Amino acid sequence: MKYIPIKTRVIRPPQDDLYAVLDRHLPKIMDGDIILVTSKILAIHQGRCVRVADVPHKDTLIMKEAEWYIPRAKIRPSVLHTIKHHTIVSSAGIDRSNGGKDYYVLWPNNINAEAKNIWMYLRKKHRIKKCGVIITDSHSVPLRLGAVGTSIGFFGIHPLHSYIGTKDLFGRRFSAERTNIIDSIVPLGVFLMGEGKEQTPLCILRDIPKITYTTRSSFHELVVPMKKDLFYPILKSFKKNTKMPS
Repeated sequence: MKYIPIKTRVIRPPQDDLYAVLDRHLPKIMDGDIILVTSKILAIHQGRCVRVADVPHKDTLIMKEAEWYIPRAKIRPSVLHTIKHHTIVSSAGIDRSNGGKDYYVLWPNNINAEAKNIWMYLRKKHRIKKCGVIITDSHSVPLRLGAVGTSIGFFGIHPLHSYIGTKDLFGRRFSAERTNIIDSIVPLGVFLMGEGKEQTPLCILRDIPKITYTTRSSFHELVVPMKKDLFYPILKSFKKNTKMPS
């Protein structure tokens, strides 16, 4: 497997052109490549930036953006735990480190649709048939220090590899085992892209095994309704944001 981080020019808030960055910095990609794109450059492309000076209290902005949240009274004062787009993430993914001194950068809207748009653009520009596009961010995981990369949307590949019906080493048939390919391959790419001033918001993944490509939306194959989730006893602590726009 090959991971090729791509250094680019600075993508500047409040709005910049992602496709100009792809044209200028992304080398020729090959059939079967998977492209990681950070959520922040997609958000800046959409103009999803808010002036810090216009936000008297960050919690107000977080509550506007979060789909689910744990009430502030129940958590440490330094962070607000939220769920957005089927991902547990601090502060609804709102970031200031990539917004300079003046802007908060929000999560992008219509993430899977935007991943499809990038996928269509790259297929046409590079004259390839098979590729994948994954929008990435990082979050914290319970009982561990440090940020870990995760996907927040994607297009062009099926997210799961199923072992159901196959046999294990001792001849017993698997009945439920599946590998989450998407969130297995993303963390190393996010690690290489970095959390600081690396200026590498893109990464090419090449020769990844067990990938099945598709021309249809496949995000629904990955996600689980909250009440059916293995971790629902923990997730039920989150409250639905009833003021979230539908």
